[in-house]
Amino acid sequence: MNFWTKVAGLILRNRYLVLLVIAIITGLLASQMKYMKFSYTEANLLPEDHIANLEYNQFLEIFGEEGNLVILGIKDSTVFTPKKFNAWNNLVRKFDSLEEIDFTISIADVQKLKADRKQRKFVLEPLYEKEPTTTQEVLDIKNQLFEKLPFYDNLLFNKETGTLQTAIYIKKEIINTPKRRDFIFNTLIPTITKFEKENNVDIRVSGMPYIRTLNAQNIQDEILLFVAGALGITAVIFFFFFRSFRATFITLLVVMTGVIWAFGFIGWFGYEITVLSALIPPLIIVIGVPNAVFLINKYQQEIKKHGQQAKALQRVISKVGNATLMTNITTASGFATFVFVKSSLLREFGILASVNIISIFILALLIIPILYSFMPLPKKKHLNHLETKWIENVVNWMEKMVRNRRITIYFTTVIVIVAAIIGVYKIKVSGSLIEDMPKSLEFYQDIKFFESEFGGIMPLEILVDTKKEKGVMSLSTLKKMEKINEAIETFPELSKPISITNVVKYSKQAYYKGNPKYYQLPTSQEQSYIFAYTKNSNSDASMLKNFVDSTGRYARITTFMKDIGTEKMNVIQERLREVIAKEFPSDKYTVSVTGKALVFIKGTNYLIKNLVISLSLAIFLIAIFMAWMFRSPPMIFISLLPNILPLLITAGLMGYFGIPIKPSTILVFSIAFGISVDDTIHFLAKYRQELMANNWRVKPSVYGALRETGVSMFYTSIVLFFGFLTFTLSSFGGTIALGGLVSVTLLLAMVSNLLLLPSLLLTFEKKIANKKVFKEPSIRIIPPEEEDKLEE
Repeated sequence: MNFWTKVAGLILRNRYLVLLVIAIITGLLASQMKYMKFSYTEANLLPEDHIANLEYNQFLEIFGEEGNLVILGIKDSTVFTPKKFNAWNNLVRKFDSLEEIDFTISIADVQKLKADRKQRKFVLEPLYEKEPTTTQEVLDIKNQLFEKLPFYDNLLFNKETGTLQTAIYIKKEIINTPKRRDFIFNTLIPTITKFEKENNVDIRVSGMPYIRTLNAQNIQDEILLFVAGALGITAVIFFFFFRSFRATFITLLVVMTGVIWAFGFIGWFGYEITVLSALIPPLIIVIGVPNAVFLINKYQQEIKKHGQQAKALQRVISKVGNATLMTNITTASGFATFVFVKSSLLREFGILASVNIISIFILALLIIPILYSFMPLPKKKHLNHLETKWIENVVNWMEKMVRNRRITIYFTTVIVIVAAIIGVYKIKVSGSLIEDMPKSLEFYQDIKFFESEFGGIMPLEILVDTKKEKGVMSLSTLKKMEKINEAIETFPELSKPISITNVVKYSKQAYYKGNPKYYQLPTSQEQSYIFAYTKNSNSDASMLKNFVDSTGRYARITTFMKDIGTEKMNVIQERLREVIAKEFPSDKYTVSVTGKALVFIKGTNYLIKNLVISLSLAIFLIAIFMAWMFRSPPMIFISLLPNILPLLITAGLMGYFGIPIKPSTILVFSIAFGISVDDTIHFLAKYRQELMANNWRVKPSVYGALRETGVSMFYTSIVLFFGFLTFTLSSFGGTIALGGLVSVTLLLAMVSNLLLLPSLLLTFEKKIANKKVFKEPSIRIIPPEEEDKLEE
């Protein structure tokens, strides 16, 4: 007795026990859902030991978390009236008093640096003593700030546009915890909303903690949208094809159980929900439905043939089980290749996807036959779809093309390949942290506001190690740092830099009675007496602590980036490194360019290299599967070409439509390849069956396989197309691109497998129509007794 026949008997004889076991496992996994947690940090795409991560971690050790800044901006001329001006400053003081806040910097906090000639030291004095009561007093404060204090330009105001900015620094210990989320949603947003209503102004809010929190919430909201969308659209299409509430209900039960398992595995494995892992539940729905299509279609075909339920159910498991197992293994393999990537984010995605794909196969194979065993036989109206006229017309057209237009198919294929290759060369790489964020939402508009007003919100840090204590405060080091500042200011994509040189320039200005024209580094003659004032000053120390470490060995230069792509960032990095190499000799200084945004960009480049590795590995694994199944080298080429072609077309389309390669779109190729190979396996399995039935004659076998599998492949491809299209409901640009590209790729894969694959089989018939090759395959896709009957 064949293995799958034994499995069928075992499942159907123990159906109550099987359902009980599934119910217990589902209950256990559902209990793990409470351990699901959302990521409170940016996705780190690089391995822990990568040089970019090591440099960034060194920076964090010295200066602490740099992503703890929330910024408020207001561009409204009425803010320079006493009521609104005082209300604005009181708002900031209110935030400053909260336990979650480390400190704030606003106009109300501005301290003027003054030289005390008697004590020979610098002292800090407030910009104004009491709240202004007239518009003229406010304008005097504004004039003093804008015209006399260049130190605060681009830090607290934009002199050109009159925009005010306030910095709120959240405590570093809560920045990567759920407390940050509670503060943003329960305190920050309600307080600002109330202030806007009371004062009739529009406040812009941004900064990495704020963006990350709203982004995480968006991901959380969209999981339900994806799951509901995927369930809804696949149910509608499924019912349209099968015209059976029973079949639709069973399918939905299978995939909903699969979704519970998917969430349960995320909780059980202790993984965080990220933009990638949020795709797993809807992915399971979309992949699970085709399993149901093949199993239910086979059951209904068998009922139509002989009308015996027990025999039909046994055949569903024994005849479709192995082919469906193979298709799910190849799909899981496509995802499992991510396990070999060093990036923990992708590795987790690969593990979750492959485990859940095998799980949904097992659930479909067990639940569908068992539930049908409790139900009466399908009525004639439920079997009518097997003879749908328009589907038959589609299959007839494909057979006609393969029979009479093979040259046209090949010619079209060559033209498409050439056009796709040209498109591939147009593809760009994007490593932007915010490019995929929902552009319609207010917080994205706020990001663009701060980019135009203050030069960006994504911190880029330059860490200078002088290799000796108090080395930062030597005039030669300061001059070298000023050269980097000058280089940064040449880039419109970067904001004005902030560093110790700003404080030293402010000290010189204070020494010369606050005259703004002296806002510059001291000369070597001025250095000794200006620095003498600095040494006597306690006030200066508080201004230095954010720019120099306690030993005086390390200094930081902070600038903020606009939302720029990888290419521009590479140009900026190259220019900065040239200045660094020229100004800072490596034997005396170590200078590193770092920051979250830069780590993310480097992570994108790293992912692209790993994409090539994982995709190559997936193709290699599937080639081995084909070789193992069919023991024929030409069959490997014939089976892989129709699946690599859609990937090439998709890459070409990305180039033509300006869709960049980025972490979200990188997955398209592995997902699409793993799924599209399923069609090939189903077609070749049927083709081998037809070869034996037709005494090893290729032509009738190809046409027979085309007619038999064409309907199921068409059904599954349409379900997959619309299933992945639900991802375009997302507000994340990357998820929309992923859904659209995978949908198009799978549709192309169906056409390729139903036109190009049979054409290649007919063209290479002499090389592959070998009875020995097909008679004893390493993996049996069809039970032996079926093969014996066919040969008879």
